[in-house]
Amino acid sequence: MPPSALQTVRSLKDFAVENAKSARAFLGALGMPVRELNIRTIEEENLLQPLREGRPLGLLSEAGCPAIADPGAALIEAAHREGFRVVPLIGPSSITLALMASGLEGQRFAFCGYVPREPAERARRIRELETRSRKEKETEIFIETPYRSDALLGALLETCNPATKLCVAADLTLPSETIATKAVAQWRRNKTQIGRRPAVFLLLADSR
Repeated sequence: MPPSALQTVRSLKDFAVENAKSARAFLGALGMPVRELNIRTIEEENLLQPLREGRPLGLLSEAGCPAIADPGAALIEAAHREGFRVVPLIGPSSITLALMASGLEGQRFAFCGYVPREPAERARRIRELETRSRKEKETEIFIETPYRSDALLGALLETCNPATKLCVAADLTLPSETIATKAVAQWRRNKTQIGRRPAVFLLLADSR
């Protein structure tokens, strides 16, 4: 996170978080007095009370970028309903980082969340996304839980057209980060395993 965002975080006393344990570890690593902070999980009620009392409230996400593929969006919606000002801070988003590094279409893209886990439904969804990508000339972005990343990659290689471009971006921002964009035909020739690493998948169908 940039220094200006960290400075804002350090000025807060109230936080709504996805996971209290990891939030405390993160805030403690910033040198903040964790025991003096009011840290509540987003499942709790009356989370907007600090705002009602005139204090700023921070939303801390496990995803790296609050409300982007993240349950914190509901809290932000509630803040808007009550007329509170919402201020986004710059932070890492695996979705945008993957798109930036993919070399795929960046003018038209869509984040599609998770694909179905059942093989037949998953294949049907992949075909739908590939068709939409071809028609709209649009990059389709989706994710999967780490322990199913290899299964999703296998389904993509089995289902997609050989000319479709596929990017797999794994362990973004970590020392073990890998990002590769190749045609499906190339992926098939070079067998790859992602392992149990968080990954973002990006697909761009050949529109010719």
